[in-house]
Amino acid sequence: MENLNIQTTRLKIRHLELSDLSDFHRYRSNPDVTKYQGFDVMTPEQAEKFISDNAAKQFGKAGEWVQYGIEKMETNQLIGDCAIKLDHYDTRIAEIGITISHLEQKQGFAKEVLLAILSFLFEAKGIHRVVEIVDAENIASINLLKSTGFRQEGHFIENIFFKGKWGSEFQYAMLQREWNAKKQQDFIKNNEPLTGGLISASK
Repeated sequence: MENLNIQTTRLKIRHLELSDLSDFHRYRSNPDVTKYQGFDVMTPEQAEKFISDNAAKQFGKAGEWVQYGIEKMETNQLIGDCAIKLDHYDTRIAEIGITISHLEQKQGFAKEVLLAILSFLFEAKGIHRVVEIVDAENIASINLLKSTGFRQEGHFIENIFFKGKWGSEFQYAMLQREWNAKKQQDFIKNNEPLTGGLISASK
């Protein structure tokens, strides 16, 4: 199986390994981290099974979420994970999810990961469109999407029964041409590319 490897200035995005279990479970068992996520708090056994099951998955299979670890190079520790899913009907459309440990938030890691993955998808894989679905109460994620150039396309009112109550969601999206335009605009403004510090990406 080919492994995804994306490196930024501070981070490595790579396949999850069983050696990540302790760090993975530390934040995946925190209710503040899982509050707006599609998963609930995990036991150590559930976390181990999740990593083991994910090991058999690889990028490119339509309709399947594949989870990747986010490693902080300074400490060689897992500080979060992210996921990529290609649309079941058209693999030129992708969806992304990002989770950062409660111990490592508010340091710009989520934005660094998002920009690096967008660069990989749009530039290396030729993806046409990236979609993001976010809880309407998740202000931090909404602000992140807006700051990276995503457009709000929809507002779904109480469309999902989520963790014991009806929840509302926003849908955001970005097209490859919008990414290219924003990248060019950012380069002109700051004289540096819009990549989130992307150094290399390989599959």
